[in-house]
Amino acid sequence: MDVSAGIQASLAGRYASALFELASEAGTVTAVEADLEHLGQALSESADLRNLTTNPEIGRRAQGAAIEGVAGVLGTSELTRRFLGVLAENRRLSQLGKIVQAFRAIAAAQRGEVTAEVTSAHALTDAQVDQLRQKLTAREGRTVKLSTSVNPDLLGGLVVTIGSKRIDGSIRTRLNSLAQAMKA
Repeated sequence: MDVSAGIQASLAGRYASALFELASEAGTVTAVEADLEHLGQALSESADLRNLTTNPEIGRRAQGAAIEGVAGVLGTSELTRRFLGVLAENRRLSQLGKIVQAFRAIAAAQRGEVTAEVTSAHALTDAQVDQLRQKLTAREGRTVKLSTSVNPDLLGGLVVTIGSKRIDGSIRTRLNSLAQAMKA
């Protein structure tokens, strides 16, 4: 498995790598990835769930029982449920959000995908997103998944981040560069 050393070096990355290997052996990577997506979404939407996973005053058994209940409601696979039990037992539920991100990155790397975060001043149309995806795929030489967001402060243009590379074509940056050039 070709995964960046940064992911594997982190605590969340080690757990995500172990889960990915187990899911690969069982042939359930897609199901586990979907489970983790649902869990990540639930974490972002529920302050109670975030509190459950991060509160050190809640005991291991109580956390384990509660996260088992959440897993049941979300309909997660058996492997994901057992994994959540291990996280609860090891007092690592606080790392769940980071584990979800690391698993997503590992699975994408295995599929030969890369994620590009695109920020624009205005919402992009579906046609613009498709065109951008095609151009970035041609540039990167592998499949690009786009994650879009809107930031009106950019004034216009795009900021594209792929891994550690950043392409800043925003009007705000161009105006700032022009202002700096005029000061000199």
